[in-house]
Amino acid sequence: MSSPKLTSLLVQGYEVVIGFETHTQLATQSKIFSRAPTAFGAEPNTQACAVDLALPGTLPVMNREAVACAIRFGLSVGSHVAERSVFARKNYFYPDLPKGYQISQYEIPVVQGGSVSFFLGDEKKTVRLVRAHLEEDAGKSLHEDFIGQSGIDLNRAGTPLLEIVTEPDIRSSAEAVAYAKELHKIVTWIGICDGNMQEGSFRCDANVSVRKPGQPLGTRREIKNLNSFRFMQQAIDYEIRWQIEEIEDGRAIEQATVLFNPDTGETRAMRTKEDAADYRYFPDPDLPPLVIAPEWVESTRAQMTELPRAMAARFVQDYGLPEYDATTLTQSKAMAAYFEAVAQASGQAKLASNWIMGEMSRRLNAGEMAVEQAPLTTAQLATMLARIADGTISNNAAKQVFDALWQGEGGDVDAIIESRGLKQMNDSGALEKIIDEVIAANPDNVAQFKAGKDKAFNALVGQVMKASKGKANPQQATDLLRARLG
Repeated sequence: MSSPKLTSLLVQGYEVVIGFETHTQLATQSKIFSRAPTAFGAEPNTQACAVDLALPGTLPVMNREAVACAIRFGLSVGSHVAERSVFARKNYFYPDLPKGYQISQYEIPVVQGGSVSFFLGDEKKTVRLVRAHLEEDAGKSLHEDFIGQSGIDLNRAGTPLLEIVTEPDIRSSAEAVAYAKELHKIVTWIGICDGNMQEGSFRCDANVSVRKPGQPLGTRREIKNLNSFRFMQQAIDYEIRWQIEEIEDGRAIEQATVLFNPDTGETRAMRTKEDAADYRYFPDPDLPPLVIAPEWVESTRAQMTELPRAMAARFVQDYGLPEYDATTLTQSKAMAAYFEAVAQASGQAKLASNWIMGEMSRRLNAGEMAVEQAPLTTAQLATMLARIADGTISNNAAKQVFDALWQGEGGDVDAIIESRGLKQMNDSGALEKIIDEVIAANPDNVAQFKAGKDKAFNALVGQVMKASKGKANPQQATDLLRARLG
């Protein structure tokens, strides 16, 4: 079962407080401290070397590309990239953690501060980041229920992660999903993560608590490993309601790690949540401090691709788009490139934005297609928009042209317009004749309009469009009719 989306700042008189921890698997060819490969889907335990297995005498060696990914992320969200950061041992005992500890960063992370901004509807939101630190992933426990046995796959052990931690700035499940989507866009845009949530490349943990407004923060429960935006929404909504019901019934919330069951739509406690002191962090003696020269940071900055929020600001500046349009069009590099090509070729940026965000996005979503798979080329859409702008076709006729191009019925926009007789009537003489006939045939509407009823005028315009078989230019018909009626 699923619960309705909770978007209000207050739910039953309680304020929702959410912080996020996101484990982003870095797109490196080898693991963070060894040369073992990171490809997904290999047979269990075929991509784990001596370092990953924690055999005696092995030593970790830092993967330079993982550090480069962290630098790119820090620059993309306005963070401080630390010149010196330290690796620590996070001690806990699970079967899939062969060393008995995880190499992570604690006191001095590589990326510090920063923020992520996004739109929730028309409202701009900003979530502050605490840190982003490098660490290794653990292995994976495999449970074979049909034979009653469990096994350990260490292929994932040592895979490089960048854990991105926010301040508790999020106030609803809808805002949480919007933040996660924006973060997903950033890490895929800059090429540090493939973003595949089903394969575990982008895993989110939501720390959820509730409180009465003005009260101290409530006790949080951490929902682990949310690997789809839809389940994220459902899990947080259920957890919010569960916590409020517990408090209202007089029970205290216990800090815990919980899992979400998509089949029942419920969260359930997995274990009592540990605090940092329980992990007994201490600096890893096998790894020296990570020192990043300022020159490396600046050379990375110079090579960075244009970031989505910078591109959105440029779209506002160069094309005169509303900020909402610009942000929507920069949800992916491919969408942004498609828009810019159409806008430049047609000279109709706002019209291009409207059609790409409207009709094209609707069809892409219905077909579960990426913009790269659209059967409509940028040149075709640009030509169609130019014909709308110069009055050759109306918006209604353009929809027929768009449909023909989408269905692959013809590659030339002008040929489709000609063959289907979609050209707009721009001959004022012919249009005036139709208007005169409509006025003569509808004396009641004419009288009502002259008596001050605007609906009667709209009815007359409709009759003109009908008489012209939809070919009249609506604005020209409106202007001529209004002039005829005095």
